[in-house]
Amino acid sequence: MITVDTARTQALLPFEDLVPALRAMFVAGCEVPQRHTHIIAGEQGAAGTVLIMPAWQANGYLGVKTICIFPGNAGAGLPGLHSTYVLHDARTGAPLAQIDGNELTSRRTAAAAALAASYLAAPQAEALTIIGAGRVASYLAQAYRAVRPIRHVRIWNRNPARARVLAERLAAEGIRAEAALDIESAVRAADIVTCATLSTQPLVRGAWLHPGSHLDLIGSFAPDMRECDSDCLRAASVFVDTDEAGLKSGDLLEPMREGAFAQVDIRARLADLCRGTHAGREHTQEITVFKAVGTALADLAAAVLVYERAR
Repeated sequence: MITVDTARTQALLPFEDLVPALRAMFVAGCEVPQRHTHIIAGEQGAAGTVLIMPAWQANGYLGVKTICIFPGNAGAGLPGLHSTYVLHDARTGAPLAQIDGNELTSRRTAAAAALAASYLAAPQAEALTIIGAGRVASYLAQAYRAVRPIRHVRIWNRNPARARVLAERLAAEGIRAEAALDIESAVRAADIVTCATLSTQPLVRGAWLHPGSHLDLIGSFAPDMRECDSDCLRAASVFVDTDEAGLKSGDLLEPMREGAFAQVDIRARLADLCRGTHAGREHTQEITVFKAVGTALADLAAAVLVYERAR
């Protein structure tokens, strides 16, 4: 069994290759059981969440990711997410590789958002606003530039200093980026708004989205987490990565409870877009929303790409 560290995992997953790899896996499909979710109790209530996410293709590869999400880590200067990924031969069960799960998760999350945007965002979208400044958020500009002509990036974060640090890093990579102090103006100025936070309260308001814009919600993965208000969904065309999104994310569950949205309002899944059974964006003034909670299918696609290149 080979071990692929953080730097090597990053080098083997450029978005120009990862986005097409995800598209191919969504078209082909694989076995993805419902993830196991466990709450880890702390001294003052829930401290974190552990997810166990397997996926496999018969006569191909089998992968299992273990991911630990501890939102309180930010206060201690630690990442809120830690994970490992082990890839096996699906025919024998033999372990093939242990891959940096943090890097794999972050990059495939950003790549899946970009893949959805390739069908849902306006073709000429140039202005990107990123809500959040963590690990996943740090990859979103690169990922979106693989599918859209992004020329201007704004970053808003609850901690303005972290937004400035990310903006400076992107600027050093040749991307026109700036930290935004006001979230409303940053959203109003964007063709694409992408949220990668662990927020439990709505951040983006529907009143701020202009006709033709695309809203990407990839942070919320639990019923008590929200990145947008219900108005974001009322007049929008809503798409999801998998059916699980409508069962687990507060971004959809709360609007459903309020009567602002219903399961039948979901237009299509990411696999439907990739297979061509739904065209995606239908007109220039359409507001599109993509809600993702993550899928082990994307993990498997990324892990296979890493392994086949690393060996």
